[in-house]
Amino acid sequence: MAEIEIDDEIYEALDLPADEREATVKVELAVSLYGRGILSFGNARALADLSKREFHRLLGDRGVERHYTETELAEDVDYASR
Repeated sequence: MAEIEIDDEIYEALDLPADEREATVKVELAVSLYGRGILSFGNARALADLSKREFHRLLGDRGVERHYTETELAEDVDYASR
């Protein structure tokens, strides 16, 4: 697994309880990368560690338009056929 290094000063500057920082940073990164079309829905959802329903809701709450690519369709078809 790859790691992203964040300076301690920045990490400590997050106005969040210490036990919520990592999860919040992952969610924010996932939403941002999905919104910019850099990550697929499935990968962004996995990064955020949320269920499909939770991630759909989060995107809706944030006003992030849902993208649906041919790759995602193929992943869904593959998953459904298992």
